[in-house]
Amino acid sequence: MLTERMSHLADLPALPRRLAAAEPGWTETTDVLVVGSGVAGLTAALHLREAGLHVTVVTKVNINDGSTRWAQGGIAAVLDPLDTPEAHAFDTEIAGVGLCDPAAVRVLVEEGPARIRELMRMGAEFDRHADGSLMLTREGGHRADRIVHAGGDATGAEVQRALHAAVLRDPWIRLVEHALVLDLLRAADGRACGITLHVLGEGSEDGVGAILARAVVLATGGMGQIFASTTNPAVSTGDGVALALRAGARVTDVEFVQFHPTSFVTASVTSAQRPLISEALRGEGAHLVDETGKRFMVGQHELAELAPRDVVAKGIHRVLRATGADHVYLDARHLGREFLEQRFPTIVASTRAAGVDPATELIPVAPAAHYASGGVRTDLHGRTSIAGLYACGEVACTGVHGANRLASNSLLEGLVFSRRIADDIARDLPPQADPVAPAGEPGWVVAPAIRGDLQRAMTRGAGVLRSADSLAATAKELARLGEQHGVPHNAAWEATNLLTVASTLVASAAERRETRGCHWREDYPNALDEWRGHLLDAIDGKGRITQTFEEMA
Repeated sequence: MLTERMSHLADLPALPRRLAAAEPGWTETTDVLVVGSGVAGLTAALHLREAGLHVTVVTKVNINDGSTRWAQGGIAAVLDPLDTPEAHAFDTEIAGVGLCDPAAVRVLVEEGPARIRELMRMGAEFDRHADGSLMLTREGGHRADRIVHAGGDATGAEVQRALHAAVLRDPWIRLVEHALVLDLLRAADGRACGITLHVLGEGSEDGVGAILARAVVLATGGMGQIFASTTNPAVSTGDGVALALRAGARVTDVEFVQFHPTSFVTASVTSAQRPLISEALRGEGAHLVDETGKRFMVGQHELAELAPRDVVAKGIHRVLRATGADHVYLDARHLGREFLEQRFPTIVASTRAAGVDPATELIPVAPAAHYASGGVRTDLHGRTSIAGLYACGEVACTGVHGANRLASNSLLEGLVFSRRIADDIARDLPPQADPVAPAGEPGWVVAPAIRGDLQRAMTRGAGVLRSADSLAATAKELARLGEQHGVPHNAAWEATNLLTVASTLVASAAERRETRGCHWREDYPNALDEWRGHLLDAIDGKGRITQTFEEMA
């Protein structure tokens, strides 16, 4: 059942229905436009080329600057003969706390192994035993060893390398770097038919142009930069979700932002991106301890340190509140220097560079914003609520993750659903349509200077721990920041996207009056049956956030 509702937060800002920008000074045409160059975007592009289509990939900075290359742990898939898709589905749905779509989960776990093998045929090299069999490990929430990894703890980098190389081998994939997507172009019948974008050094003096396409695939990644501390790179500003909202698409489950329990806390890190300490380290036997050396997760969950991420993040947060500290510790000393250097070379190098040797010292860690379980609402073929517009990867909400993503399901989701998108587009791709001029109010942007204040406000009031009072205060601050309009350029466009996705998250977090998964309400500490469903968000013609609650069957 669908229930329409308006957000009860009166202080949320009005949001733009499009960005202020110059008229496009140049135009290109392609069959399919893919926005984003991580695992989801590049896999979609390669499968679309297999179908004989011309593909243009636009990416915000360079092809390798997204989140994929930062993924340390690996990819979850049923590759052990003793494992089963049913077991993988069970673990996924337990982590999702009642909000996973069983059909989407079934697609993920049943098609995942074939997608991993395709990735290996494309050139990805995963770690193997001496006999040639794949090394499989375990991470939080998994009850079986089903995580493939590469370079010990450099899986994302290897996946990105293999896909990048495959793309470069195909002359019919056009790559446009340093391109910030602005707004969706629509045909007279409402169908997506391209985007406007800004490309440094292209076309007119300010670089604004348009790429027309018969279908558009969003693979823009996450929105971790709405928080002051995140494992996401600086480019993760929610551009795809914001574009979809401005275009009239529905997004869902945006309140469920996963905080990775173990980001590296070090004074030497001055950027908003914190180094990640993969939970594969805990999978190999590292322990979480407080300042007294006590393993505080023992007794809180049957899997202790390997509980789902929301459980571990909450466990750490409780310790931090009780002690007033800004970190706990990960103890990997008992694993031994040789094992750590061989299995986790990336982590060892980054911690030693900051003055911490994990072979002899405790690693200071704390939760940081890591992954958006929600995003642009899609069906099982990646189709959004706008015809011709698809979404995959972290920007999308396929229904797989529910209220909390299971570890190492993210790269797998990108592989599985990008292939499904390519198959759907290849089956029924209409001819190119001409875009129509957007109606309504002129676009606007906010001042880039709001970014730091926005991140701090979101961390204080809409981070790991939330309440009605904290969310109301955050909404009031966002409204104040939304009044600070700016002039169109890259930093202003990014800041406006941050304001859009932050406001949507706060609206949904305030509306969902329960604690479930990675949404933790201090004033509503229990999961409630009446909230077993999804909040679908949209922006109306006046820039207000509207919500629909969809009950689960």
